[in-house]
Amino acid sequence: MRTEMEPVRVLVVDDHEEFRRGVEALLSAAPSIEVVGHAGDGRAAVAMALDLQPDVVLMDLQMPLLNGVEATERIVSSSPHISVLVLTMMEDEDSVFAAVRAGARGYLLKGARRSEVVRSIEAVGAGEVIFGPGIADRVMGYFRSARSRPAADVFPELTDRERVVLGLIAEGKENMEIARQLSLSVKTVRNHASNIFAKLQVAHRAQAIVRARDAGLGL
Repeated sequence: MRTEMEPVRVLVVDDHEEFRRGVEALLSAAPSIEVVGHAGDGRAAVAMALDLQPDVVLMDLQMPLLNGVEATERIVSSSPHISVLVLTMMEDEDSVFAAVRAGARGYLLKGARRSEVVRSIEAVGAGEVIFGPGIADRVMGYFRSARSRPAADVFPELTDRERVVLGLIAEGKENMEIARQLSLSVKTVRNHASNIFAKLQVAHRAQAIVRARDAGLGL
């Protein structure tokens, strides 16, 4: 395990050799960072990460043979202690959330200041989660819109009462508590829950909670 006095060991992954060399030179000038290797495609990135066991992989997304999202997923699933920090030109929400779902702990855009890149590497190496300023705004905007999104637009197949019940289920409330809050019988709440599960095509309460929270309910 790395101590605070030891430099952060970094593997740099990018298919553009000139850019990659520039990043390596930038990082090599930082006393808190040690560049332990580089890779120019996703497959090589996975192999080198598993071999070198760096603290941080600085990962581009658009690469040959294996893209950065898939490479991130393979690295993190095999070595969860390795932190992946994405450094890319891609700033769309789909790319951001695909990288995060794959296990990336940070997301920066190319063009970020040297000090920001170094600070972000140090942060994810210490276990933090980092988003560049523009990316952070997009992430927060996504969750704000998810919370404010009308439930009827998300689950149009449910009745108004069923959406209310689903929201309370997503908050972790049990049937008896929901019944008391809505002044209904427990049997009625149970019937509503059964109808909700059938309409959402989920097998049980936990799956319904996941669907509801993905849609912004119960957060």
